[in-house]
Amino acid sequence: MAKNPNQKQKILYLCDMLLKETDDEHGLTMAQIIARLAQHGIAAERKSIYDDIDTLRAFGYDVLMRKFKFTEYYIGSREFEHPELTLLVDAVQSSKFLTEKKSNALIRKLESLTSIYEASSLKKQVHVADRIKMQNESIYYNVDAIQRAIDRTQQISFKYYDYNVQKDKVARKNDGLYVTNPIGLAYVGEYYYLITYNDHYGKFVNYRVDRMKYIKVSEEDAVRIPKGLHFDMAEYCHQSFSMYGGEETQVELTIDKSLVNPVIDRFGKDVSMKERSETTATVHVSIAASNVFFGWLAQFGDLIKIEAPESLAKDYVVFLKKIAKRYR
Repeated sequence: MAKNPNQKQKILYLCDMLLKETDDEHGLTMAQIIARLAQHGIAAERKSIYDDIDTLRAFGYDVLMRKFKFTEYYIGSREFEHPELTLLVDAVQSSKFLTEKKSNALIRKLESLTSIYEASSLKKQVHVADRIKMQNESIYYNVDAIQRAIDRTQQISFKYYDYNVQKDKVARKNDGLYVTNPIGLAYVGEYYYLITYNDHYGKFVNYRVDRMKYIKVSEEDAVRIPKGLHFDMAEYCHQSFSMYGGEETQVELTIDKSLVNPVIDRFGKDVSMKERSETTATVHVSIAASNVFFGWLAQFGDLIKIEAPESLAKDYVVFLKKIAKRYR
């Protein structure tokens, strides 16, 4: 029998149909496989398909067999299991960093990693249109350009914008360019930040990537951080993007026991915490006196109190009085 030109693609079509049309709850019979191959102009005998299935198994595909009325073949475990894809879809659709268009495109790609049946259940979870999303898709590619500059240890230039009351973007530096030494990217609070080293002032500076435009990777080598200037990305982000920005202070708090979860969420499970009374606990944390920290305290009202240092407690009172004064 003369071979069809598509015959060499038989195992590829077989693999594709098993990945797309089968899962733990859906399979294909041998008759269905032969019929689908015929639709592509490929004539196949059972024995050759058995051999192809064995080849797929040897290559690493989890092709399983089960018997009901008929014997069915299906893909068992995959590179991404359905719960993992669900988490990834949720992360994509909730990310402010991605535009609605890019979110939908990425979700379609994630759906292609599972069967058409499980992809359908992923679609039911998508509510991208109701989320607050970025309007400018260029940010997606700006991150890629920045990462290339970091990998090559090269400077980048860009314009940096703020919004005015009319919600128009206004460039800083009188529409001038920033030229920086990129160190790393941090994804914090649903935004990407570029971490740079300012060699003129000898300090580190952050920029919101969604407020950067006209990013260009320079031919100039980035200035390296001086050996005497310590930099740890995790530590830096911990201090710069949370309530810990600034000089650290050891603080003793009294909290209502109903706040145990929020305290652990904020400071981690290793936070020092001891029972104080039937309804309260004592917490020791390392923070910096800042309005961000005071704002975090204020949300819990009288359920939390600064016990020490006394100077920090007084600063907190001043913070609250300034707010109250606005409502007189």
